[in-house]
Amino acid sequence: MKKLMSRILLGVGLLASAACTKIDNYDGPNASFEGRLIDAVTGQNFQTATGNIQVRLFQVSWSATPAPQEIPSKMDGTFKDSKLFAGKYKVIPVGGAFWPVLDTATVNIGSASKHDFELTPYLVIKNFTYVIENKTLKLNFDIDAPIGAGLPTIIEAQPYVNTTKMVGPGASIFNYSDALKLVINKDWLNMDPATKSIEFTIPDLTPGRTFYVRVGVRLNDSFKSSNLSQIVEVKVP
Repeated sequence: MKKLMSRILLGVGLLASAACTKIDNYDGPNASFEGRLIDAVTGQNFQTATGNIQVRLFQVSWSATPAPQEIPSKMDGTFKDSKLFAGKYKVIPVGGAFWPVLDTATVNIGSASKHDFELTPYLVIKNFTYVIENKTLKLNFDIDAPIGAGLPTIIEAQPYVNTTKMVGPGASIFNYSDALKLVINKDWLNMDPATKSIEFTIPDLTPGRTFYVRVGVRLNDSFKSSNLSQIVEVKVP
């Protein structure tokens, strides 16, 4: 009798479990979305670091209050995610050293969808040059503001030096980079022309090595991101 009751209870349990099981008949994430982050001043790709800018997406065709998803930017100012669900999205770039984008774009994301964003940088790094003499590297550049009024306070400037092309905030050699920070802490409208021209001297680079170098200026907005120069290759004799 006990064995019979056990078998009956087991059968009831299996039937209940089967009744509660739902078949997932939704398609997997097979949509793709990519694009460029374009510097409105230069017309070139926005100079950034890996993940420095996030492209934030809200799938409004799925929910009226969707949770945000984010695609991190690449160093070359592009972004791509090939594992999204197809549908209508509200999309906006956030997180970098640029004037906030106020309006989201509406994009119907499907197979190989593309959309570019034009961003106005807080600062533009101009006339970036370098000179290598023996083991000493000198960097010179000027900074300019496309929009001066309301610009966040400029915190600091610094070089970024690395032995790979992955160079920038979070990817640099400390003694050649963070150790040489120049503290500024000034508002743009209160800076005289001399303080808008910056020079860094980086001594004791390893002879015979190739370094990848750029400079950046960090601002005091909610993200505290940096406007960055292009990357140059420096070969130490």
